[in-house]
Amino acid sequence: MWTEQASGSGTRRRRERSPEEELHTTQDGWWQMTLRALRTLLLFSIILGLSLLLWGYVFQGCGPSPCKTSVCQDLLDLYLASGNTSVAPCTDFFSFACGNINRTGSPFQALAEENKRRVRRILETPGSWRLAPGEEKAFEFYNSCMNMSAIEAAGASPFRQVIEELGGWSIFGNWTPLDFNQTLSLLMSQYGHFPFFRAYLKPLPTPPYLPVIQRVAPAIDWLSCLQATFAPMSLSPSYRVAVHDLEYLKNMSQLIEKDLMKHRDFLQSHIIFGLVKTLSPALDSQFQEAHRSLSQKVGELTGRPPMVRTAGEEFFQPVHPRWMTCVEKTEAFFEPTLATLFIKETFKPSTHSAAMELFTTIKDTFISHLHTVPWMDRETRAEAQDRLTQLQVKMGPSEWALKPDPARQEYDDVQLGPSFLQTFLSCVRSRQARVIQGFLQPFSSHRWQVLPWGLKASYSIPDHVMVFPAGLLQPPFFHPGYPRAVNFGAAGSIMARELLHIFDQLLLPGGCPACDTRALQKALLCLERLYAALPSPKGTSFNVSRTLLEDAADAGALAIALKAYKKRLVLFRGETILPNLDLSPRQLFFRSYAQVMCRDPSTQDPQDIRSPPTLRVHGPLSDSPAFTTHFRCPQGALLNPPSRCQLW
Repeated sequence: MWTEQASGSGTRRRRERSPEEELHTTQDGWWQMTLRALRTLLLFSIILGLSLLLWGYVFQGCGPSPCKTSVCQDLLDLYLASGNTSVAPCTDFFSFACGNINRTGSPFQALAEENKRRVRRILETPGSWRLAPGEEKAFEFYNSCMNMSAIEAAGASPFRQVIEELGGWSIFGNWTPLDFNQTLSLLMSQYGHFPFFRAYLKPLPTPPYLPVIQRVAPAIDWLSCLQATFAPMSLSPSYRVAVHDLEYLKNMSQLIEKDLMKHRDFLQSHIIFGLVKTLSPALDSQFQEAHRSLSQKVGELTGRPPMVRTAGEEFFQPVHPRWMTCVEKTEAFFEPTLATLFIKETFKPSTHSAAMELFTTIKDTFISHLHTVPWMDRETRAEAQDRLTQLQVKMGPSEWALKPDPARQEYDDVQLGPSFLQTFLSCVRSRQARVIQGFLQPFSSHRWQVLPWGLKASYSIPDHVMVFPAGLLQPPFFHPGYPRAVNFGAAGSIMARELLHIFDQLLLPGGCPACDTRALQKALLCLERLYAALPSPKGTSFNVSRTLLEDAADAGALAIALKAYKKRLVLFRGETILPNLDLSPRQLFFRSYAQVMCRDPSTQDPQDIRSPPTLRVHGPLSDSPAFTTHFRCPQGALLNPPSRCQLW
């Protein structure tokens, strides 16, 4: 029905709906509302279902799953054996990770021995390798070294011949004293024995050095002795010499001039005893036993038993099994050959790629991390970032270990036999000639030659090159199949520490004039107080001021490695953990960091520039808010101090 309605502008017509139409319209609206509600509910259900599927994909696919490979099982066994999980981690994390270290031993010592076992397996399977002409001499030398029955049968006769070449010995009754400097030159050049001082070739770090030893230590004919040792190099009185301990050389010269020259027989005995130590691996068991007894007696008199240093740490030297002694000498004399074979055996391309990826992440994180260092000015920060960007790194094999080397292929100057001592001395001279020849090469690779089976990274200041040997990038510190938390916590922190040491100079007084000196000193003092507040292990003492640079590197390395690990977790999914260890990925990171430091605190050298191992663990962890968070450390716990430092 239509109606009309008047308005100011005219008349409008409006259609009025009937009751039947009104009812129909109401019903249509209800159905439309119902349909919209159903569509909304269906859409919500689809979104919910997709969310659940996505949640399952992300959290179940990317969540930590247990690593069940053999390398992870071996690592798990080590962690379970070395740690003491009954200790509260927030109170004594060193004991939590290393409480049973006396049962498992230092991981560095264990890795050094494992690397020797790897070389042993190489030497005892010569048929497995494709050798160049002359390289078989390395295997023949090792076999002769292991043939103790032949060495015992030769007895003392080979060594008597050496003594006669040196003028005899009063104990034997046929002694013809030679000129002192003539004897010294002979010992150093032909027998590899340095009875009073060590002399070696190495680039000078910061010239110039003055040849003052000629004046303050005149008992030694320095030019003739060094010329004989480093022939065919041509030396002159103006040749620069680096002296590590001038005071010792001065006192040694005075002792020889005033006292020992009056008792030439005593001086000769000192030389002979020292020569027995140098040549003991090539002598029969009676000489070796006499050398061990003498070393033990000297250790008792001095209060310091014989120790060996590996990768910056010291531990008591056990009696070597014969195979280990022979491996060490074969490594020294035939290093070019064994370096290549060791790399082929232990450092596959996949390992090299994973190690480079880890280092790149650590370095890039450090570059960006420099923006957060509060005491560093803009120019210094930019210079530091440029140095890191331009840094060259050699991961695993150094170039010299893979390049063809005529000396490696032939060893023409090595004469085998007739006695093992003569073979040994021939190898001593061959190695010395090879070292000198390498030093005379025009390229600079000799500056950073690092033994592939070694455990210590090296940084060459002149070349701006850092080398991480293959021997270090091995279990338990690194493996491509490990959880990323392990690799970043262990090897990653080692890499970060080496990078930080490049900038040690900035932390020294006057080392960074443009920096905020007040903020820097405040951070250094804070770190010093942080370490001083931590309890030291019983029976050990250390000077916080002497260890400060190493403490700063430890604390900074943990922070950088952790930041790099977090960055990696954001970019990549699929993290794994060690089964049955009850540690989250981030907790496993801290556990792996501590494992690097595990060793017996009682072996700490009082003169060591590093803190005792307990403090190398507790210092950086107590300075890390993330550690407190992930282990839920309560306020007042030892490793949750009220304040923290930010040096790096």
